[in-house]
Amino acid sequence: MNAAVVNLGLDDALDAFGAGAIGGAVSPEVDALIRKAGLQRDQGDEALALLEQARALAPSHPGPLIALYRFHFYGHALDKARAVGEDALAIARSALGPNFGDQPPDDDALRHDPAVRFYLFTLKGLAYLNLRLGDFDEARLMLAALRQLDPKDHLGGALLSHVLARREAADTPDAVDPLSAYPVRGWSGTGAKL
Repeated sequence: MNAAVVNLGLDDALDAFGAGAIGGAVSPEVDALIRKAGLQRDQGDEALALLEQARALAPSHPGPLIALYRFHFYGHALDKARAVGEDALAIARSALGPNFGDQPPDDDALRHDPAVRFYLFTLKGLAYLNLRLGDFDEARLMLAALRQLDPKDHLGGALLSHVLARREAADTPDAVDPLSAYPVRGWSGTGAKL
């Protein structure tokens, strides 16, 4: 985290991160690098170098991380996208403060707080990537954390839980149709354990 954010109070740090999570507060130089990389997306090495330069200039800002994540994700480099997602999760976690997660965020924070939403959507994205990469244990951990922080399933993470349960049920010879055990939306009250 850069020195300017470290010297801010927690409320100011959250405001700064929130502004960044919705695209504000990035320097014109970093913004120009991200835009130029977007124009050069068909030239992978050049675009990647620009995105890495943007990230080096703003290592704690979500903008370059989002751009770098998308570059790797849409380039089908899921392991690299996961590494960027893990960095984003760590940065968001530090911006939210040491007590974040002791209690689930309230509905207002889930709907309107950019730092909370960024953290939870990153967690959901990482669960998805871990499913795609076959790391089911890690996906299960991410989904359990997401379920704890979003018990009402505002962000739709339960769908990934259902996908994981279905995948695991398919590996069981005595499998029951997993779709019949889960609601259309939301975390299951019973059934698969995360």
